[in-house]
Amino acid sequence: MNKKNKKYIYLFFLFFSIVFFSCHNRKEGQLKGKVVLKTEQKVIPKTVYGIYLDSLQVKKGTIKRNQHLSDILLKYGVKYATIDYLARYTKYVFDVRRIKRGHDYAVFCKKDSLATPVWFAYQISPSRYVLYHLIDSVYAKQGNKPVERKLVATQGTIKSSLWNAMIAQHNDPELAVKLSDIYAWTIDFFELRKGNQYKVIYQKVYVDHHYAGLGKVEAADFIQKNVHHYAFYFVQKGKGDYFDEKGNSLERTFLKAPLKFRYISSRFSNHRWHPILKIYRPHHGVDYAAAEGTPVHSLGDGVVIGKGYQRNGAGNYLKIRHNSIYTTQYAHLSRFARGIRVGVHVKQGQLIGYVGHTGLATGPHLDFRVFKYGRAINPLALKSPPAKPVMAQYRPAFDSIVRRYMPVLDSL
Repeated sequence: MNKKNKKYIYLFFLFFSIVFFSCHNRKEGQLKGKVVLKTEQKVIPKTVYGIYLDSLQVKKGTIKRNQHLSDILLKYGVKYATIDYLARYTKYVFDVRRIKRGHDYAVFCKKDSLATPVWFAYQISPSRYVLYHLIDSVYAKQGNKPVERKLVATQGTIKSSLWNAMIAQHNDPELAVKLSDIYAWTIDFFELRKGNQYKVIYQKVYVDHHYAGLGKVEAADFIQKNVHHYAFYFVQKGKGDYFDEKGNSLERTFLKAPLKFRYISSRFSNHRWHPILKIYRPHHGVDYAAAEGTPVHSLGDGVVIGKGYQRNGAGNYLKIRHNSIYTTQYAHLSRFARGIRVGVHVKQGQLIGYVGHTGLATGPHLDFRVFKYGRAINPLALKSPPAKPVMAQYRPAFDSIVRRYMPVLDSL
């Protein structure tokens, strides 16, 4: 090889080396400043109510007043025979007569010239829905949307009512109803005072990232005259209940009956023959036959809210409100116990009156009535709350809940 050829070969390798290292260093400098990763991006098909929308179009709506399933589906061309089949043979999944005004629905149609309806979805609740398949094999099934629960805490001071206090703090006012139920046996919410305070740790429920309502109240504290009324939710033997910090149930029991009676002379009825008026009419109470002057006792703790005389009815009667849920009435009394008047607080088993036959009565007896949320119920079917404390074997688990939530409540 002559010198001239060697020179060209040397120059070629020199040029190649310069280009190679120059490119390598530039690339290395780029990588040092920014790491570039190549990844395959998965396309996740969009679904609604678990249905893939790649070949379907969705038409949404809200149930209107007096609107039925047939009113909706006939408009989309679904055959009446199909609608009738769904109404008749899918009741075990969901009864279409329970479709309610204001609830959302969706119709899934093919992307063809006829816009053939394939699915119909009805929103039973924010998290539950029923899905109807409208072509080929017609059937129905229920489903649930994923539910997200967030634990939050709130507190407030009562100026007029618990409901208004919730609104002032921008809380869901239904929380006032939950607290009323929890403390129904402990606090008289009809006699709340200005300055009473509440503190609550509870769940907020979200569906599709939208607020869907209240979840469970985990712990609460209601403060009256600097006295703390704690409530902690705890499950024992598969049943959840609310207890104070010492493990005692917030519920209370009722007496089995308000007096010692001989026998039941008349039971709860919507159609009873009245022995004096000689007509059929409702008798929303239980008549306990007993001797004149037999002592009558309050079924539970409460406040006297009614006392008087009805000539053509109950005769001497008393009405006692026990909490925001239950009220009891005692009628045909011969006389009232000393000190019993409207506004007086009475204890369970306290003497309130004596059996008589005042008003419309053929003989001495007590006409006893129970009202739940203002509606008369059968006193003999009244289920008295268990009022059992936390059992010994569950006490360590309960104490851990108290230690977890009490400091949070106190710090609010």
